[in-house]
Amino acid sequence: MLNKYPLWKYLLIIVVLATCVLYALPNVYGEDPALQVSSVRGVEVSLATQETVRTVLQNENISFKSIVLENEKVMVRFADTEAQLKGKDAVRKQLTDDYIVALNLAPRTPEWLLAINALPMYLGLDLRGGVHFLMEVDVDAAIAQSEERYISDFRTLLRENRLRYSKIDQYEKDTGQKNGVEVRFNDEETRTQAEDLLRKEYPDLQFDTLEQEGSFILVATMTEREKSEVRKLALKQNITTLRNRVNELGVAEPVIQQQGVDRVVVQLPGVQDTA
Repeated sequence: MLNKYPLWKYLLIIVVLATCVLYALPNVYGEDPALQVSSVRGVEVSLATQETVRTVLQNENISFKSIVLENEKVMVRFADTEAQLKGKDAVRKQLTDDYIVALNLAPRTPEWLLAINALPMYLGLDLRGGVHFLMEVDVDAAIAQSEERYISDFRTLLRENRLRYSKIDQYEKDTGQKNGVEVRFNDEETRTQAEDLLRKEYPDLQFDTLEQEGSFILVATMTEREKSEVRKLALKQNITTLRNRVNELGVAEPVIQQQGVDRVVVQLPGVQDTA
């Protein structure tokens, strides 16, 4: 006996298959070598910029398929990578340093597919290629900047409370390594008053006292916990800055994440250079 199914099940299968084929079509069209012109902050990419790029390419007899202004970026499509590279060199010579000229790949998906949000599958570096780099964040510099802020804050606080000091600077150990802030006083009583005041205002800092060459010294150092927080903040700020810049470039599905204690890994699928 043959199995018989209702007609609606066959129709459902046909509709599902047709929909799958329709939304898979963008992957068939492939990509064009492209040139993307964007700007640094504060500089506008306008129709005038688009016309400048068009004029440069035409004067250099470099053929291109299309040139459009979209999302505050000029996108130029070429038929092959040879024309793309020539176009990049010509446009980069003409535009100022206020503009970024980068190689990219632009999907050839027709407008009617884009209208129904049928987009090509985004491929990673392993399948599509692109840019991968590892950036090391100078977290020690971030700690040094924090100590410099403490120097300024200490000066203001001690002056407001009429506590006289002879010197305030970064504390340098016998090894030559700078670590913390030192405040020198001419007498022990003033140092004690200053220590009480600073401990109250900065409970997260560690304070030690020394005597050296007739000076009464108060040394303030950051705890390991606070240094760790400064490192985390420095990494977070760098990651945020990188994300904002990559979003301006319009790279699809970038990977920007922390790797280890002081490194950030960046992966930009489809980007052909680091401009």
